[in-house]
Amino acid sequence: MDARIPRWLACLALFLRFAGCFGEDVTYVSALYSKAPLKLSKFSSFSSARLHHFSVPDDTVLLRWLLTVTRGSGLHCGSQNVTVHLRAGAPPVIDPVATAFPKQTAVTLAWNLTLTVGARQQQNQTLVNVSGPASGDWFVAAHLPEDDGKIQQKGLPSCFYLFQPQMLIRRSVDTPTLLPNIPLSQTLSSAHTPSILKFFVPEFSTQLSVTVVTCAVEGVARPNCGLGLLIGSASSGRDSRLAYNCSGEGPCTASVSGPPWDTWVQVAVETSLVNVTVTFSISANSTVGCKPQSAPADFNSNFTVTVGNGTTASNVSMETGLVARGDSLAGACILTPAVFREDTDVLSLRFTVADGNLTVPSDPPTLVTFDLDSAASSGGTLNVQISLNRSSVIGGFTSVRACLTPSAPVMALNNSQSCATAFVQGYSLSVDSSVTETALRIPFPEASMWYLTLQTLCNNSSECINVTAVVAVSVNVSACIDDCGSYGDCRLLRTHSYLYASCACKAGWRGWGCTDGSKALSFALQLRSVLFLTLSNLLFLPPIFLALYRGYLPEAAVYLYNMFFSTFYHACDQPGVTVLCILDYDTLQFCDFLGSCTSVWVTVICMAKLQDVFKYVLFMSGALLIAMAMSLDRHGLWNFLGPLLFALITMVTAWVYRGVARRQCYPPLWRRWVFYLLPGVLLALVGVCVYVFGETDGNYLYTHSLWHVLIATSILFLLPPRGTHTQPWGWTHSLCGYKICKNQKEDLYTVS
Repeated sequence: MDARIPRWLACLALFLRFAGCFGEDVTYVSALYSKAPLKLSKFSSFSSARLHHFSVPDDTVLLRWLLTVTRGSGLHCGSQNVTVHLRAGAPPVIDPVATAFPKQTAVTLAWNLTLTVGARQQQNQTLVNVSGPASGDWFVAAHLPEDDGKIQQKGLPSCFYLFQPQMLIRRSVDTPTLLPNIPLSQTLSSAHTPSILKFFVPEFSTQLSVTVVTCAVEGVARPNCGLGLLIGSASSGRDSRLAYNCSGEGPCTASVSGPPWDTWVQVAVETSLVNVTVTFSISANSTVGCKPQSAPADFNSNFTVTVGNGTTASNVSMETGLVARGDSLAGACILTPAVFREDTDVLSLRFTVADGNLTVPSDPPTLVTFDLDSAASSGGTLNVQISLNRSSVIGGFTSVRACLTPSAPVMALNNSQSCATAFVQGYSLSVDSSVTETALRIPFPEASMWYLTLQTLCNNSSECINVTAVVAVSVNVSACIDDCGSYGDCRLLRTHSYLYASCACKAGWRGWGCTDGSKALSFALQLRSVLFLTLSNLLFLPPIFLALYRGYLPEAAVYLYNMFFSTFYHACDQPGVTVLCILDYDTLQFCDFLGSCTSVWVTVICMAKLQDVFKYVLFMSGALLIAMAMSLDRHGLWNFLGPLLFALITMVTAWVYRGVARRQCYPPLWRRWVFYLLPGVLLALVGVCVYVFGETDGNYLYTHSLWHVLIATSILFLLPPRGTHTQPWGWTHSLCGYKICKNQKEDLYTVS
């Protein structure tokens, strides 16, 4: 292949050749969608995964993912695994490290695959085909294996990996439409050429039937044409469509109970016969078994709804009003109370039943509808709570059973009815006299209409007359589960224009809601961490007193500033409950980094023994430049090494100048070199190596405390001796002498 041809163009050509297997009696168009490559991170929580959002057009018959992992420049990069998760409708729920989910949380882990980049491999490209994909939102999440805890200093060379997903689609622009009970003739020309059709399922449909009426092979009618039906759409990397075998004699009918409402359902017909032309006639029909009674025209005046503060809601929206109420229960096959939807904040919705509590009879069932059919709510957590009023139970009551499903409801509940529809497994809930309250949390709910079916169950059918129970239903969407608890922070994340939320756990807690304490830090370890990291800063007291003793007042002020803010920054930068923040965290962090870097700067400049005017100019200009660099990127390694190298060059230049002028080595005393400079430099180098190469999440409290000790101790050795004419604590004598002199002059001019 010509190296000048882009990889994506070559893949598109391959895709078009592959997609050409579809019948040519329908017009198809192709398109390529791509996202910019993102740098991958080690997995610690969902916030560390890289999420990409795509939109699949309607009538897409083939979807191909081109997943590319590229290794960037780095030293000693070995083989690396990248895990990719796919899901339609909402971001994928993932748990690669097998943590415990919070109680009352229902999850279905997303389909995933692993891409491997070998030690001698620069790139891995993997193709994933999805036939009959669901239209709408699709999400791709990728991450590296679990974080090993190594703290990587920014600016050092390291291995990194880029992930780029590309979506290639083949879409029909004139998909044949099946009309109710009207046969449609189609032709199959190959065993690998499916015929794609679609049928619209209206609301309140209970069953979908697809019938192959007749078929013929090469124009000759035959009872068996080896036909097969695939109904539905795939919502992940695997084919989740319903398959039906129509290879028997006579007409073949595929019945689907509980089809999705108010949507197009795709039907694919294929044959097992090869090198023949199959002509068949197919029809479809949906059965509407039950419809609720119509809402009155003046429904707005029939009820009110209150919001959290007890006032009447005014700026809320109501689900389309289909209501069956008290005096109209006779003859009703289903009750559909009106529901108000209130958007309270980003990823925050609240649904309220218009009449307050629900009176749930044994017959007919009660159906509550919640509109989550938008990407604005799929990035949060759906919370459902049902509470039973025990005193309201009438008749031979056993329990109130509920079933929560997306896309289509379960129209009736009894002891034998499963909580599932044609394409979706639902979520079952139940309350009774012993368990009066139940709750359910669903992370990243599918962007769809959601349905909650409730029905009162009895001991036996003879007692199920006028049996009712009153329940309170609370449904809302929140950003995170319980706001991530005491050991986590709920973070609002964004990928392009799509918003979603995830918990960032601390103190060793893990899991989707930071509730897995299997590796949590004990209180004793948290206390030890804060004591080590704060009290180790007290080692700056000897350098402060030494600087004051030798008359280096600006240096002593910088060391005091560094000690103070480093102490309270580490008291605030704790993952657990042993936290003390006297200022905003970001302010404390900036002051700590500024003080650390400035302490090194003034120490090296002081060692150069410049004239006071030049020394103080360098002190001020260096501090201002360091502050500017820290405001740009306080974690950059060169923000620390840059001032250090400049200060060292200044010091060496001054020492060489003095050595040449005096014709002897400077400093002249060998004892200064052996007992002060060499030990001080050695301590500083060991401290830098520990800080840059030795810190991990597990040993941070020890290694970083050791960094404090080594740097503070090195200052004791590196700080130059006082000047020849400077007395110990000389600045105090000068200050006292000035005061005495002033007092004596005042006494001379006093008239007694």
